[in-house]
Amino acid sequence: MKQLRFIVFALTASLASPLFGQQADIDTLMKHIQKLASEEFAGRMAGTEGYFKAAEYVAGTLRRYGVEPCDEDGSWSQLFEVECNEVENCSLETYVNENDVRTTYVLGRDFVCAGMTGRGYTDAQVVFCGYGIDHPAFNEYAQVDARGKIVLVLTGVPSFLPTKVTGAYASLRDKARVARAHGAVALVAVNMAENCRHDEVQSHIFSGFGSHQPTFPILLPTRRCGERLLQDEDRDIDSTLALINANHSPQSYLLHKRFAININAKYQPKALTGNVVGIMKGGDRRLQKEIIVVGAHLDHVGMQGETCLFPGADDNASGIAALLETARLLAASDEKPRRSVVFVCFSGAESQYLGSQIFVSNFPQLHRIDAFINIECVGNGDSLAVLGNKRFPALWEVARRNDSLYTQRMVHGFKTMPKGDAIAFTQVGVPSLVFSTFNGNRYAHVPSDIPENIDRNLIQQAATLVWRTVNELCQGDYQGRDPKTRKIKL
Repeated sequence: MKQLRFIVFALTASLASPLFGQQADIDTLMKHIQKLASEEFAGRMAGTEGYFKAAEYVAGTLRRYGVEPCDEDGSWSQLFEVECNEVENCSLETYVNENDVRTTYVLGRDFVCAGMTGRGYTDAQVVFCGYGIDHPAFNEYAQVDARGKIVLVLTGVPSFLPTKVTGAYASLRDKARVARAHGAVALVAVNMAENCRHDEVQSHIFSGFGSHQPTFPILLPTRRCGERLLQDEDRDIDSTLALINANHSPQSYLLHKRFAININAKYQPKALTGNVVGIMKGGDRRLQKEIIVVGAHLDHVGMQGETCLFPGADDNASGIAALLETARLLAASDEKPRRSVVFVCFSGAESQYLGSQIFVSNFPQLHRIDAFINIECVGNGDSLAVLGNKRFPALWEVARRNDSLYTQRMVHGFKTMPKGDAIAFTQVGVPSLVFSTFNGNRYAHVPSDIPENIDRNLIQQAATLVWRTVNELCQGDYQGRDPKTRKIKL
């Protein structure tokens, strides 16, 4: 009976709070998303001028909300180096005979360059080599001569082959390395990704591990463009895939067409970029040394040429907007945070989450972090997904409780682990959650990831839940960090 009276009292107190019913402001959220997804920031690729302009905007906004630079010297930036490749222009044409009218394909509509493409011009015959595998158990180069030719392949690997065979051929850099080893002069890889429409281009910065091939062009046409490239050839994509899967054998052949490719790309192996790091100091003299970190990645996949912009409204301008709104609401609240809150806008997330690794490896007060809240793509989907309950159930319960009171959009019934930028934190024992969405990858790395496609209601609820969760964590009742993990030294 005493426990029941306590629950009723706690709920009544919560309902009476001046914060109850308050939500994140949708107009403020959308203003941030529209700004970050604009051409002014050119897709926010790490290592570019556009990224640093976006970083300045974020730092200025945090300053207005009462957040201070975390570095003692007054700097907002935690600088580091990242691999960067800016595609300045690119063209693709096909023809059969020299005197034929050439078919011209459009950058940003029909194809894009691989994130780590090489530069150069080539006009050559083309061989289709399936998935670009040359393993003894499945050699798609055995029956064709790729020397001096452009190799046309499909992204991915066959599902019927074991990973010990396919593991070395999964990435674009893997496929390019193999093609070049067989004497090819360029690689064209048709995008077969299931999370992308057949008529929409998709870009990725990370092209796989391995060294850069500076003069080896790599193109990534859409599935529909791939079908056009194979039109009037011996087989189309569907019939070729049917034969590969039915016979478990390579189906490589020489095309009648020639491809003409020209790429101008500026590659930097060590371009300068940086995380934006600020702190809102806690108001409790005892608890202010304890830290809650709120993070989201700021970088996206950039721009190719003068017209192919990847705005990244959902990925991850939506997460940054929710982070900024959390800072604004904490600053505006009468109930000031007792613990300190560090806000981190990561760079290098599109390069294997490099920014979060840099932060964890260099943050001097790592042992004082009680929790990490990551915000990743919260502008599309059918519900909110808060990942991490399998590893950190106590922390997840804070989010669930606030969802039941204020948003009612969280997915339940799954055991999940933190992912993405949260991995670096979990590896050193920091309790972590990732706030994302369920079924929300519709616009992953495509030009249509624009502010107009943001679900306004969903992002308002996501930002509200993040703020409510962080606000509770800041007030001192949460005790989630294992004291043993505070002794970790990197």
